[in-house]
Amino acid sequence: MSTAHVPQQQQPTSGGAATSGGSAPPHPATPPYASEATRLLCQGTYLDVVYREQVIEQLHVNEQRIVAPSLGFDAARVLAHALRARRLELAWAWAVLGLWVVGVLLTDGLLTGLVVASLLLAVAPWLRGRAVRPPLFRRAFAFLARWWGRVMVLLSLIAVFVYAFGMVDAPDSSSASYDPYGMSSSSGFSFEHLFTLLFGDGSVRPWQAWIAVAVLALTGLCVGAQRDQIARVIAGELSPRGFPDAGNDPAEHADGARFREVSGRIRVEQHAPLVMYHEARPFCGAGDAHETWVLAVELRPDETQKRQLPLSNRILLEKVRPLLEQLRLPSESAGHTVRDRLRWLEIDECVFLPAEGITRRGDAPYHRETFEEHRARAVEEGGEKRRHFLRVRVGGWEEELVVTVFVRLHTQGRMLMLEVAPHVLRPVREDFKEADRAAHRHLHNSPLGKAAWAASHIPRSAAHSLIILGRSGLQAWRRLTGGYAGALPDGPALSVRELASAPDGSQFQSMDGVRYLRSIQDRIAHGVRSALAEAGYQTGEFVQKIVNVSSVSIDQAIGSTFAIGDNATASSTTTNHGAPAPQKGADSDGTP
Repeated sequence: MSTAHVPQQQQPTSGGAATSGGSAPPHPATPPYASEATRLLCQGTYLDVVYREQVIEQLHVNEQRIVAPSLGFDAARVLAHALRARRLELAWAWAVLGLWVVGVLLTDGLLTGLVVASLLLAVAPWLRGRAVRPPLFRRAFAFLARWWGRVMVLLSLIAVFVYAFGMVDAPDSSSASYDPYGMSSSSGFSFEHLFTLLFGDGSVRPWQAWIAVAVLALTGLCVGAQRDQIARVIAGELSPRGFPDAGNDPAEHADGARFREVSGRIRVEQHAPLVMYHEARPFCGAGDAHETWVLAVELRPDETQKRQLPLSNRILLEKVRPLLEQLRLPSESAGHTVRDRLRWLEIDECVFLPAEGITRRGDAPYHRETFEEHRARAVEEGGEKRRHFLRVRVGGWEEELVVTVFVRLHTQGRMLMLEVAPHVLRPVREDFKEADRAAHRHLHNSPLGKAAWAASHIPRSAAHSLIILGRSGLQAWRRLTGGYAGALPDGPALSVRELASAPDGSQFQSMDGVRYLRSIQDRIAHGVRSALAEAGYQTGEFVQKIVNVSSVSIDQAIGSTFAIGDNATASSTTTNHGAPAPQKGADSDGTP
């Protein structure tokens, strides 16, 4: 498999602690550029023009913005397909619009009614809005625009065939009794006058009507051919079998120095352990925040211990890491048959830096030596803007469900501060995942079915082409006049992966997400508690605060194991026969 054209990409986990303090999973994961999430996002750029323009806007137009961390996918390849999809659609839009312009000019305005109807049909979705339940007035306006457009389509088609078969005679305009609107009392209101009122003064000749029929037929061929081309792209280079071969991907071979420069920057930034962020959106790209923990516990010496050992942030992290790594180990009785996604859990260390401090995007300190310096200083300093995190990631469901937990530990003034920020990246939109089925169904459909689909999309093709060309023109104008090339660097505003996320996942995916989070959070709490106990400090206060922050109902902490999570309960396994509960700060034998 050739991947020569794709630049070398930094993997989301490093092979050792020398670069980012990361530990690689025991099984080689699918590279981000070939992941299922990347494939689905690439398919989405051909299906949803709004999503495609958002991808281009964020990654190509706003070139001063650093890309958001791309967890489990390759944003550069998504951009490549977004640009290719736009080039293909622009070519078809010019062809379709040219046919409509020629048809209107050669048919003496006979197709004008269809153009107006196309605009009404195109504006109806905009009037309704993208909300699931829009306001009543929006639905009413959309309903009127949609149905008035359909009525005009029907009348226009009737007019075209009536004129084509000579059912309307051209009136003699020199006649004194000529009344183009049929309002005279002598002539009355006839079928002929109706079409004269709607579609002109009756000067359209049969040959012009047949030209209109030919224009509509050619438009249908263009619309059908465009859909056929997209279906073949999805069933070909974007299929599960063909997508991993990035070296033969036509989108990656696009000419243009600007595209190569932008994609090169993206591939340097998107998987780096250094995260350049915007102050208002520090975790952009990680998904939705989920049950954040922020704890402050006093370090009280344990009177049963002779002395207390030094306790630094690095010592705490190194105590937590082995417990997290143990989540990869399957049960001894199961052997190698276990396929739990936790076997490929990824752990690394990352440093967050504000993007406002640099003057050029290329000045971001992504070099290994510079990052190591930031990591060594940030792990102990507990700063506000520069922050060090232990990042724990599980890419479930072929990188569609991504659970990321950021852990920060800091000791200051005999206090221990623990910050745990879990994030969940929801699965990809359902319509993107159904693209393979839709493409297969189209390619294997009968000629009659393909013709019927194309015919139903002819009326709105004129307005759709105008919208495509107008949107592309406005975007090009903003890129040329917006001054983005010389703008100061900025942190990511949006993540193209988050833009393509579904509102909710399946029940299985929800269950897996909760399981990943609970497992990781439990190991973090257990690791910190063990580090406190081994260093000679009391752990009772820490246990109590973990219980409180986790919304856990616990009957007794002594001699029991408690659960972490919403609505979880834990009961004591031993009884104290009415003995009073231990005082705050006393240790317990339970483990979180």
